[in-house]
Amino acid sequence: MLIYACISSHGYGHGSRTAAVLTELADLRPDWRLVLSTGLPQAFLRLSFGRVPFEHRPCRWDVGVIQADALGADASATLTALEALEAELPERVDGEAAWLAAQQEPLLLLGDVPPAAALLAGRLGAPLVWLASFGWDAIHAPMGPAFRPWVEQHRRRYARGDLLLHCPLSLPMDWGLPEVRLGLTCSRPRLETRRLAEDLGLPAERERVVLVSFGGLGMAIDPAWMARWPQHVFIGPDPVLAEVPNGRRLPEGVRPLDLMPLTGRLITKPGYSSFCEAFSQGVGIHLVHREGFAEAPVLEEDLRLHGRHRLLSQDQFRRGDWQLDQPLLPPLDGPLADDGAATAARAIVALAEGRSAVPIAQTFRI
Repeated sequence: MLIYACISSHGYGHGSRTAAVLTELADLRPDWRLVLSTGLPQAFLRLSFGRVPFEHRPCRWDVGVIQADALGADASATLTALEALEAELPERVDGEAAWLAAQQEPLLLLGDVPPAAALLAGRLGAPLVWLASFGWDAIHAPMGPAFRPWVEQHRRRYARGDLLLHCPLSLPMDWGLPEVRLGLTCSRPRLETRRLAEDLGLPAERERVVLVSFGGLGMAIDPAWMARWPQHVFIGPDPVLAEVPNGRRLPEGVRPLDLMPLTGRLITKPGYSSFCEAFSQGVGIHLVHREGFAEAPVLEEDLRLHGRHRLLSQDQFRRGDWQLDQPLLPPLDGPLADDGAATAARAIVALAEGRSAVPIAQTFRI
């Protein structure tokens, strides 16, 4: 069985979520072949999948939202990018369909969550599973009237799936599909924490260790902000953290998730995978407010419900007023189940094994 995953190139969170599910799938069916079709960097994919083997087909299947940094959105640039991608898709679908047909293996497509995955699945007559906490229809709809045709097109394509693996912390996904509701979808830390703490010179008190992570685009950090908090140690991917006495740069080959058992608090933007990982590891979240992205207020509300937290304005963040001396606010509701990746993997197996009798070469003609 060949699992072909069309993964959004918009951000690392989609890749992390798909990796969590497919690594669980590899445990269930180690002989299945995993192919990742995405514009995400090879190095990130290797780090996310660890020892699980995969093949990489470098393809960009969606635009998402064009951003200047982790907290901004550019509507005009997003529209231009959508138009450019749509012109490229026919050739991309032709090329990937021909490659998949040549494999002569039973096939299932997994989409997280480019609408164009439906074009490829339709060409091949292959089952299509969406793994999603939102679709780009819900993200683009509030961005203005010029996005309306794109929103309608997204919804038509999403409706062509066979199953929705419905993640928590989600926006509405009214696509008329059968669905499986999931708990948190995240991987587990892989590294031995005592050795990691020694290598990085981290204090034994977990509350003094603060992870600062804003995803692939990152955020510019002023060293003066860390100087306001001399009792804390800050660690993250930004190079400036290697230049301050109480900073540590995230070592190569170490994911933010691997550090979370040693971390008391995470300073971040609203992000699905970051939330899942922090919730699962009991890390409090200091959330920097974000405008112009429809998922952000939903995640902010879900953080109030399900995670220990503090809420920061962008101005507070840029002043270094990070409230690390304040107690974390408790969740208004209870924690979420953290078995989502395993549940999703079982659902993929059930669908794939129910529809795997006809190799795709018999249903597609080049």
